[in-house]
Amino acid sequence: MSAAGAKNAVDWLVSAAPDPDACRWEWERNPLGVALLPAGLLWDVLIVDRMLGYPTLDVLTRVVRRPGPVLADFGEARMGFFVPPGTANRWLGTGVRAAGHGTWIVVPYPGRVTGGVRWLVPPDGTGTLTDPGVLELAMHEAAAPLAGGG
Repeated sequence: MSAAGAKNAVDWLVSAAPDPDACRWEWERNPLGVALLPAGLLWDVLIVDRMLGYPTLDVLTRVVRRPGPVLADFGEARMGFFVPPGTANRWLGTGVRAAGHGTWIVVPYPGRVTGGVRWLVPPDGTGTLTDPGVLELAMHEAAAPLAGGG
């Protein structure tokens, strides 16, 4: 990620923080290189197990030019797909945890290696998010082989 791209991504991410300056300070001071940001304002996050997450990301990268941001948690056991706000309230998928209004997400500083959670697809700074309908179709395609469907 270029320095300008990282700056744009940081600016976009901290715009969701109640105190953007405190968020920047936390990123600088936290030994893990992470900060907590609220979901539900600029994005919601749909969290899936890695067994579904990685194949879903593979499908997404084939069907869209650039998916929205995607996080992997500590140990990469789970992945979080950033989707438009309000998606968490409407999501009905089994095995998917939806983080929306009232929840907080551990977010690493874009473009830096951190002590655990990391960007698989970093934010681009423009607010690009994954379309929930496209994500759902990608999940179905990715889940079919896991369920013995092909």
